[in-house]
Amino acid sequence: MSCEIMEKERSGVINPIFTCQPCGAQYVSIGVKDCIGIVHGGQGCVMFVRLLFAQHFKDNFEVASSSVHEDGAVFGATNRVEEAVDVLLMRYPDVKVVPIISTCSTEIIGDDIDGVVTKLNNGLLKEKYADREVHLIAIHTPSFVGSMISGYDIALKDFVVHFAEKGEPNGKLNLLTGWVNPGDVKELKHLLSLMDVDATVLLEIESFDSPLLPDGTGKSHGSTTIDDLKGTANAVGTIALAPYETGRAAKYLEKEFDLPTIIGPTPIGIRNTDVFLKNVQKLTGKPITQALVHERGIAMDALADLTHMFLADKKVAIYGNPDLVIGLAQFCLDLEMKPVLLLLGDDNSRYAEDPRLKEMTDNVDFDMQIVTNADLWDLDGRLKRGEVELDLILGHSKGRWAAIDNNVPMLRVGFPTYDRAGLYRYPVMGYAGATWLAENMANTLFTDMEYKKNKEWILNVW
Repeated sequence: MSCEIMEKERSGVINPIFTCQPCGAQYVSIGVKDCIGIVHGGQGCVMFVRLLFAQHFKDNFEVASSSVHEDGAVFGATNRVEEAVDVLLMRYPDVKVVPIISTCSTEIIGDDIDGVVTKLNNGLLKEKYADREVHLIAIHTPSFVGSMISGYDIALKDFVVHFAEKGEPNGKLNLLTGWVNPGDVKELKHLLSLMDVDATVLLEIESFDSPLLPDGTGKSHGSTTIDDLKGTANAVGTIALAPYETGRAAKYLEKEFDLPTIIGPTPIGIRNTDVFLKNVQKLTGKPITQALVHERGIAMDALADLTHMFLADKKVAIYGNPDLVIGLAQFCLDLEMKPVLLLLGDDNSRYAEDPRLKEMTDNVDFDMQIVTNADLWDLDGRLKRGEVELDLILGHSKGRWAAIDNNVPMLRVGFPTYDRAGLYRYPVMGYAGATWLAENMANTLFTDMEYKKNKEWILNVW
């Protein structure tokens, strides 16, 4: 019996778990108010990412492209950035923040987006847009390294580096959420409100769940403001909930502005939510209230109804964003489940030293594999070859074929989820998230029993 971290044996990637770095940078950009990013590359670098956002949130998001073509790929395309910035500012008079997001093609040909930003700041912005506040931010996210996870991490840091500005203390807590859903932001803000903690949430994406209004003004866009970003330098401290997605920004604020900083854990499940609230208490001095104790008790009661009778010993495979996967695995272990296979979709060298994974390798008493640089072909192959037996799969919609073809029930968790309705509205974090996860895992197993026509219960009941 052992838990082992290993790299996928097969070379190449088939049906990847993640997409590329520019996607992560675009996710950050749509979380900032009055911001439209320009992706410097081919049109597909925007089109397919916007499609993922639209499929997941069932809404449209504004991201622009410099639309590099064959001539630009040969001779350079910085002129396309200059044209794109001018057109964007003319067409959208309210835009104040324009990140220039590089891609694989423009990084390979060596386009100097930092130089273009300097040129535009000294030229176009002074000559044509002198009466407007415009911030251009160069973000380097070549697609041939990293993933959307590192792209998010890089972009969030670049935004903070550009805007964070030392001033008077604001008494707020910086809360860096990582790649989450609107439902998670709502739940985290709710928990903080019960402690009377004022926070700058990066990023404030609760507004992604936008209304359809009679006058047509409702639109999907984040609401983190320039002032919010500037004020991050003046907070009482920083809590970064996703080490792989928010670690760079948190460490910058700690080093540059001497802010007390706590990185992780991701508050999935009771144990990690308890740690999160204690960290909030440590940085703010605010007490954990009776209302929080009550909500924790409701969640504990819900889990007690399910754990031993229905969830214990169920074998689970989990894939997706690393902080999400690790948090879900910890929660499954707390529920007496057996996360026998964790699939992490890149080869980040930090996985080997992650204390959360080391805790698993030291303490897990069943056979468990944590596979880095993995893909969804690996999950499907292991099932088809009989190398792993599963009762449940946790992951986003791209893994549905492995579940369908191998007759394994699956609960959709993570990004992108496009074959279930409205899951972005529900949290997986906090006490409410723990309840939602446990109950939906149980309901997924119940539904699978009915689908397979198991008339005798097999869920540790009789």
